[in-house]
Amino acid sequence: MTDNANSWFGPPDNTTGAWKTAADAGSFSRLWRAFMSARVTIASVLLIMQAFVYAFGSVSAQWSIVICAGYLVATAATRIWMRPTPPGTRLDAQWLFSIGVDVLVFSALNFLQTSGVNYTPLFALPVLLASVLGPILLALGTAAAVTLLLLADAWWVSLSMGELASRLLQSGLSGSGFFAVALLANQLALRLAREEQLAKTSQSVARTQRRVNELVVETLTDGVLVIDSRGIVRSANPASRRLLTHGETVAAAPFALASQPAWGPLEQIMGMTFMRQVPQESELTLHFAARDARRLRVRTRLADSQNDVSESLCVMFLEDLREMEARVRTEKMAAMGRMSAAVAHEIRNPLSAISQANALLEEDLHDVAQRQLTGMVRQNTERLAKIVDEILNIARVQVVGPDEMMPSLMLDDAAGRIALEWSSQSGGGNRLALALGSPRASVPFDPEHLRRVMVNLLDNALRYAAGGPACIEIGTRIEAGQARLSVWSDGAPLEKSVQAHLFEPFFSSESRSSGLGLYICRELCERYGAVIGYQRAFRGIVEGNEFHLTLRRVSFIRPNRLSDANSYIA
Repeated sequence: MTDNANSWFGPPDNTTGAWKTAADAGSFSRLWRAFMSARVTIASVLLIMQAFVYAFGSVSAQWSIVICAGYLVATAATRIWMRPTPPGTRLDAQWLFSIGVDVLVFSALNFLQTSGVNYTPLFALPVLLASVLGPILLALGTAAAVTLLLLADAWWVSLSMGELASRLLQSGLSGSGFFAVALLANQLALRLAREEQLAKTSQSVARTQRRVNELVVETLTDGVLVIDSRGIVRSANPASRRLLTHGETVAAAPFALASQPAWGPLEQIMGMTFMRQVPQESELTLHFAARDARRLRVRTRLADSQNDVSESLCVMFLEDLREMEARVRTEKMAAMGRMSAAVAHEIRNPLSAISQANALLEEDLHDVAQRQLTGMVRQNTERLAKIVDEILNIARVQVVGPDEMMPSLMLDDAAGRIALEWSSQSGGGNRLALALGSPRASVPFDPEHLRRVMVNLLDNALRYAAGGPACIEIGTRIEAGQARLSVWSDGAPLEKSVQAHLFEPFFSSESRSSGLGLYICRELCERYGAVIGYQRAFRGIVEGNEFHLTLRRVSFIRPNRLSDANSYIA
């Protein structure tokens, strides 16, 4: 089977020429300008040659000088003012001003020549112009026109000089050569256009693929380094530059691994990769000047260089072991949470039965010692029931989807109401103070969930507060377009080891606590896009512990007269 698209003679229906798409405009313009410049050069040479002939005494050359001068003007005007446009299949205006002018001028010179100069080779220019820049029909038509003119010239000359047969034979051979030139040049132009189009398509695909690869590498959370055999980092994505420093910034590639002492382990594993010519994998520690260290998991691969196939490149993948361990802990905690929820659900029913049985038993007991035992059972079953509820609450906390309607509340009104309820139930008295400074702020939060968060924080504050007047304070304010709710107490500072695990599940500094309170607070805050944190803060001259919530998407409405009071003692 013949592949017409790749055959020498090209597709059989080629009537529009090689330069038929917008992508070929640049190549066609360059070829067109080259041909037009060649025409100007040939016209200049012909004019100079005719001037020399006239200067040496050939009076009959004056008409040739006029023709060559006019030809030079026409070619120069075409080169300067005409715009490159692919010719059609017919003899249009552009053909007349370029190919047609060439054929007429060369024919006139051939008819008028008296010095024995043969102008027949000049006809190759219009034939090539039509073949390379036009379709096959225009190329063959131009070759046919040139052949007919040569035959007519041979017949005309033979009338006065004889030798008709030999002159016709010579003109016919020249015409056959022009036909061959037209066919071959046209097919070469077609092949050139196809190859250029394929090259442009391949280049576009390669450019797109390179951009996609660069985007993928740039957005990777793992670091990627491309290092040559001399230890020069040729490419480094943002994640790798972050892992290679501790607070500083790394200049964009290229840079040398040997430029920083802390990168010595990376240089060693790179050298081992090149020496053994096999991938390496190891866990390394980068020690920085400030006594800080970063533990990394490093994997290396070898790749051929795009510039020199004899030079290999080492591709190094960096992973932060702390982040890996954090992901593992998160996965373990998620698995443990699912298992705990299942266990808590199974415990709830028998626990309720034990509590009810203990209550019934306690009604029939009159001995003080026995009632103390049933009281201990009641207290511990209540404690177990609370732990079960907290575990199940963790399982119920889900992030609000983008299509779900998020509840909202007036922050000051809700905080003040919850504070008064808690104060009346816990006996806070004058120990609780309010400093509400955002009377018009409406924040996205469910009222019941906010109550659970605040009650948990207030219970912790009451547990560690000194107990004097205003030892606990609830405050609200607006910062940078966001609402801030804080629960402050004048308790002693928390230990560093406790601060590092405050919001982790099942962590508590007390033996009888489940360690789920602050974890549930964090989960509820994340549900509404809020952030909970801890810090030491002053209230006046007194320093204490502050848990604060930063709530997003603050909107303002007209003030409520019930919340005009910014501060009072509950």
